[in-house]
Amino acid sequence: MQAFGAFVAALIVAIPSTPMATCDLQSGPQTAALVELYTSEGCSSCPPADRRLGRLELGDKVVPLALHVGYWDDLGWRDPDAQEAFAQRQNWLVRLAGQSFVYTPQFFVAGTEVQPAALAARLRELNDQPATASIRLRARAQGEGLFVRAEVRSRVEDAAFYLAVAENGLSSQVRAGENGGRKLVHDHVVRVWIGPIDLEGGRVAFERNVPLAPGWQRPQLEVSAFAQDPRTGRVLQAAGCDANL
Repeated sequence: MQAFGAFVAALIVAIPSTPMATCDLQSGPQTAALVELYTSEGCSSCPPADRRLGRLELGDKVVPLALHVGYWDDLGWRDPDAQEAFAQRQNWLVRLAGQSFVYTPQFFVAGTEVQPAALAARLRELNDQPATASIRLRARAQGEGLFVRAEVRSRVEDAAFYLAVAENGLSSQVRAGENGGRKLVHDHVVRVWIGPIDLEGGRVAFERNVPLAPGWQRPQLEVSAFAQDPRTGRVLQAAGCDANL
């Protein structure tokens, strides 16, 4: 435990601040709860879950992500925010849990499925637990993109690292399918998903210039990172902040 704390302290001292950084943070000693919502605009039971996720504020205790899936698109409405990678990840989490099917809306907290009614209690439980990984995350505008740098240290040596860029304040006028005629509003919608990136010897230093599409609302963007045990799906630590572009 002392060696891990010494490494984190050394990491903070050794890494200089990025000039003009709009996001510059170090994860804390307690576990921040990564909340993943698998949702779809083609699913009539998803809007209440979307609103529940939207009430969660990104910070040092909670990192909320809305991952839209496209397997309801054949009901008559194509979800514009769906990515195949999210359906694949949802399937992976479900298989790790020993289950046989996926559905929406479905919440996962720190890699484990949680029913909506138990969400608040699970967040408090996680926030009381010591973190088993440390994340230093920095981001700043660079040209037409977002330059991101992250340093991760984990007690699980073969852990994996993920990075997400999400957007708040999205709305969609649904014209067909189960939600036809409704205006839906979404927050924490993942636009960019990077990972898994393997840690070597329990650590990784990652940097990349992430392109941003012209239509994305830059003041509404968030950047998040988390470390996860690929054998169990357990999320070891998460961190995120507003991009403030």
